[in-house]
Amino acid sequence: MILTLVGIMFVFLMLGFPMMIPLILAPLVVVIFFFPNVEPFFMVQQMLEGISNYALLAVPLFIFAADIMSKGRTSNRLLDFIGAFVGHLRGGYAITTAAACAVFGSISGSTQATVVAIGRPMRERLLKIGYKDSTAIAFIINASDVALIIPPSIAMIIYALTSGTSVGDLFIAGIGPGILVLLCFALYGYVHAKINNIPLAEKIGWKQRGIVTYRAILPLFFPVIIIGGIYTGLFTPTEAAAISVLYALLLEVVIYRSIKIMEIPKVALSTGLVTSAVFILVAGGQAFAWAIQFARIPQLITDTFLSGDPGPIYVLLIVSIFFFIGCMFVDPIVVILILTPIFYPAAMQAGVDPVHLGIVITFQAALGSATPPFGVDIFTASAVFNRSYMDTIRGTPPFIVMMVLIGIIVIIFEPLSLFLL
Repeated sequence: MILTLVGIMFVFLMLGFPMMIPLILAPLVVVIFFFPNVEPFFMVQQMLEGISNYALLAVPLFIFAADIMSKGRTSNRLLDFIGAFVGHLRGGYAITTAAACAVFGSISGSTQATVVAIGRPMRERLLKIGYKDSTAIAFIINASDVALIIPPSIAMIIYALTSGTSVGDLFIAGIGPGILVLLCFALYGYVHAKINNIPLAEKIGWKQRGIVTYRAILPLFFPVIIIGGIYTGLFTPTEAAAISVLYALLLEVVIYRSIKIMEIPKVALSTGLVTSAVFILVAGGQAFAWAIQFARIPQLITDTFLSGDPGPIYVLLIVSIFFFIGCMFVDPIVVILILTPIFYPAAMQAGVDPVHLGIVITFQAALGSATPPFGVDIFTASAVFNRSYMDTIRGTPPFIVMMVLIGIIVIIFEPLSLFLL
């Protein structure tokens, strides 16, 4: 039966079908042929159950807010602000990229949205200062990882939905690892620029810094409102997502007037298309997860890899390996939906904190998203920058190594995730 599930997924993906097709078809075929006592209609019920959770409302709202800001002026204002203070330093534009991805990630919760919003304007600046195109693209792709780690994060929402963990706790726990990733990328940007003798950008005077700071004040309130509101208990993550949409509309339509009110339906349509794809994946993932649980595949995997009395570190390493490899080939949402029910019980039995487990899983989802052969951010960047697949991945190996090392630190030092809880 496992071969049937994997075989259907592999064949349909190789034939070029979108992920949602084999994700839904594979469990349906398994139920029809291996479990004749189960009505196929039951799979439809499972799919509907998968998208009926209240927490999922935050996903389209955060995507909508990110789409509004991507079309407006927010991303450029953030880049101008960060670049004004660190752009003149050694590796300053690389540091600006990492910081801008962190700030925009704290608004959008999506690596792909960050690649689009930050990547377009930032790539031009990196090329202008003297970076190779392959290095610039690789830096943008991998720096966008922090968007999935720092709150809010769509991957954290999906993990919370699957495991029953608090979304708010996951958001707060992502701050420490997110800052660590940002600092490591900034350090790498400095060292890389020094080794390769990247020219320094012109230093901006304090008068101009004051101007760009004034222009960036309102966009910088996004993470303050979202994270501060959740941390203080003023509102839930879902309510924070709704407030982010309202704030984005206020900025771009009323204050900046970068978007006309008549353009909002077009932006909403784009959001609807992305959201529908996400929700179909979530629904299919629920059906797939039910099928593998009904077939006792989780017990088979845990008996093979987690037999005996494994310690927390060992369990987290096994979890990281599976999620990293999975996200290299499949959309992270699908991997989280399928693998979390398999490894969550074993992790709890080993004494792993569910919030820390969620951070480790989210980190591996972010890393896998930017890792060949099929990391989703790679294809997003390839389309956005109009570059070939090989050109897009050429500069990624150093970043992957760095992220793997950071991932090990996150696994070993649990307080890094939990110190704010």
